[in-house]
Amino acid sequence: MRLLPASIFLIFFLAVCLFAAPRPSFAQIEPGQISSPYNSISQNSISNMGAYGDTVWTGPRMYYNVANDMDWLKPEGVDSVTDGRGRLFSIALAQDSVIAGIGYTDTQGGESVQAQMGFYITSDGGLSWELVDTSRTLDHPDDNTIRYGGQDLEIVPVIVPQQSPPYVVDFRGDVAFFAGWASGIRRSTDFGQTWERIVLPPFELDRLDPEETYDFVIDPRGDGQSNNYLNFLGFSVLIAEDGHVYAGTAGGINISDNALDAPADSIRWRHIRASRDPDGLLGNWVTAIRENSYDNAVWMTNWSAITGEDTEGIVATRDAGETFEQHLAGERIYDIGFRDEAIFAAGSNGLFISRDNGRNWQQTSRIRSPNTSMKPGTTYYAVANASDRIWIGSSDGLASTTDDGETWEITRVNFPLDGENQHQDDAPDVDTYAYPNPFSPRNHDLVRIKFETDSDAPVTIRLYDFSMNLIRVLDENKQLGPGTYEAVWDGTDEQGRKVANGTIFYEIETGNGSKTGKILVLE
Repeated sequence: MRLLPASIFLIFFLAVCLFAAPRPSFAQIEPGQISSPYNSISQNSISNMGAYGDTVWTGPRMYYNVANDMDWLKPEGVDSVTDGRGRLFSIALAQDSVIAGIGYTDTQGGESVQAQMGFYITSDGGLSWELVDTSRTLDHPDDNTIRYGGQDLEIVPVIVPQQSPPYVVDFRGDVAFFAGWASGIRRSTDFGQTWERIVLPPFELDRLDPEETYDFVIDPRGDGQSNNYLNFLGFSVLIAEDGHVYAGTAGGINISDNALDAPADSIRWRHIRASRDPDGLLGNWVTAIRENSYDNAVWMTNWSAITGEDTEGIVATRDAGETFEQHLAGERIYDIGFRDEAIFAAGSNGLFISRDNGRNWQQTSRIRSPNTSMKPGTTYYAVANASDRIWIGSSDGLASTTDDGETWEITRVNFPLDGENQHQDDAPDVDTYAYPNPFSPRNHDLVRIKFETDSDAPVTIRLYDFSMNLIRVLDENKQLGPGTYEAVWDGTDEQGRKVANGTIFYEIETGNGSKTGKILVLE
């Protein structure tokens, strides 16, 4: 989270560069019709996803979609998410079984912090759900020591949900692991009913073995004198097909060959830190770990945790961490997904696709579909591998492909012009609207104007300032058939200059009359 402001700055920087062009091209009526389902996703920024079979789940409201149907559904019995402040932070799926990590945003010391609520768990295909709260996932105040290898190590108990969000969860059978930042790596052997803290080596140690003797304190706060605490901050976890468990932290990757079935005090770990070796980790902060079922290679996103000592990118290992292949060095990658030899890396500079198992990469900064497109500067956050398609979560909606990125479909929040969707059942019936509204060109890049036509007609959209001076024309007399459409505008006039703050009026002329609306521009 310390690095998040840097990614936000990067997005803003890209937006400034794009809008500095003398004649922007992002002002047009999008080429095709858009759908208007009642059951749509809840927001366009999607950073957490999971898939099993033909079903994909998305955050933050824990909605799911089956077989790319138009409708996005919400499960019954997860009230803390659908009706409360809980949000989906992570999800692990199997046939009829789901463990969903739930968190929320809290305020601490005047700043926003992420906190843990617990886990929603089902083993009957979602017919019933149980919320396992933090009383069963965190420590008790008197948990001052932990047993490891026949000795007691001193620990600082993590007893509050703040700074312990369930970033990643994974399970196999009844054994589950989650990575929870300050709460480190935790394991359950009864399918999430109870959880135990798992000891990882401090940053400076290469191994942790129950046959050895140790003297260190497990304190995720750090002492300001060493980096040992970095490896106590859990961020990602994976149970590999061969039984190895991978635990990613802010201090590297930890790999165990017995964490699935050994007692907690007897788990062995190899700890690998970033190095300047060409076959080592690029960065110490391992934020996501994924296994490609095509060849069982384990891929990891690497972020920089120690300024000047590591960098960013992704790595892959085919020998349980003995060596690593390095890819996309210098890129901030959030997630990775696969379809056989095709690899998808979602990042702050776009979506990177390799169709030859990582040998070559193609950067896609702006995904386009037949009827719409992602806005410039979109950040791509998440990848989910369904049986029939790859899903990509971004800051501007969902994208999916069935042909490894040759063609795309794009899904966004939908508020039908005739009012009502599953998130707001009392919305008014309107002829047109613009979103986001108010619109900040610096923060939002584009505003979208939604409208519909009843018949084949030429369509022109004109924008006026508060004094009704014409400032922009979008696609004059563009021929459209009956249906619902969107136009996009980047906040500039015909000369490519940013318009002043204030109310912008727009008029949509069709063969059957005109529709009008307003956009409030606020930088």
